[in-house]
Amino acid sequence: MNKKKKKHHIFQRIGRAFKLNFIKLLRSPGGAKKVSLGFAIGFGLEMIVLSTASLVYIVFLPLVRMAKGSLPAAIIGNVIGKISFLPVLLLPLAKPIGKLIYPNNGRIGHKTHFSFEQLMHGDLHSVVSLLHGGVHVLIGMTIFGIILGIISYFLVHYFYEKEKKKRLIRIRDKQALRKNNLVIIDATNN
Repeated sequence: MNKKKKKHHIFQRIGRAFKLNFIKLLRSPGGAKKVSLGFAIGFGLEMIVLSTASLVYIVFLPLVRMAKGSLPAAIIGNVIGKISFLPVLLLPLAKPIGKLIYPNNGRIGHKTHFSFEQLMHGDLHSVVSLLHGGVHVLIGMTIFGIILGIISYFLVHYFYEKEKKKRLIRIRDKQALRKNNLVIIDATNN
């Protein structure tokens, strides 16, 4: 009995990971508000991970705890944000939005492209220019994170409540079936 393990291509694996994490999310304890709040925080913070060089994880746990959200749901939201590739897809749009909100009229140093060679010779103007451009990306990605976090809050709340109702109906049907079976067995014994 030699079973061959079925190999899935990358899109099937991503789809399966989405489905698994979504099922875990809907089965998370804590109620709809707590789970959807945790998911929204995790999903929203994932949008600014790239622009903060993963330093946002320092505030991840305290932020979830202060908001009284579900930590497992926040982690699931963060994982779903990673496998959706949304932060990477939205990154090019973030800089123009950041420039629109925070226009840079004052110049800090002279604008140069980043070069390791200049950095090795002690010229820090390219680093300042790179960091200043990163502020615009951070602002844009923060806006995307807030918007997507709010949208995901309402979506997860809706799906969590819907799944809870389906679960209660299944439990009620099983109890009714069990009760009917007991009545039938009791009737045949008399």
